[in-house]
Amino acid sequence: MKKWLLLALTALFASQAFAADPVTQRKEVFKQYKQTVGQMGKTVKGQAPYNKDEFAKLAAHLDMLAQQPWQYFPAGSDKGKTDAKPEIWSKPAEFQKDIDNYKAETAKLKQVANDGDLNAIKAQFNAVQKTCKACHDSFRQD
Repeated sequence: MKKWLLLALTALFASQAFAADPVTQRKEVFKQYKQTVGQMGKTVKGQAPYNKDEFAKLAAHLDMLAQQPWQYFPAGSDKGKTDAKPEIWSKPAEFQKDIDNYKAETAKLKQVANDGDLNAIKAQFNAVQKTCKACHDSFRQD
């Protein structure tokens, strides 16, 4: 019985340590982002059939994800296994501008996806991708 209690407490503390690590947390959000964008990209490239309702759900999910990772870039989280450049913390205004641009474009994609015009969706999806690239170029190590 004591073994099980000790094991349970160890698991609890390990999960709390995982949750407290901002690098791990932001990587998890970006992992979800990559999965969502990957599914959307297949549709935009014609590799998967277009289903308005399904694509709109993916766009809404992407818009929700767009709000999340930024809180996991606190000062001091540039240590360890991260692809984040130090410029995130030395140029916070520029980083915030890229975040705001990304959020604005994902919100537009959500709206365009709800409208259902596939040509407009493709154009807006590309606009979202450009904001990703701009941020990666400035704030992510290769």
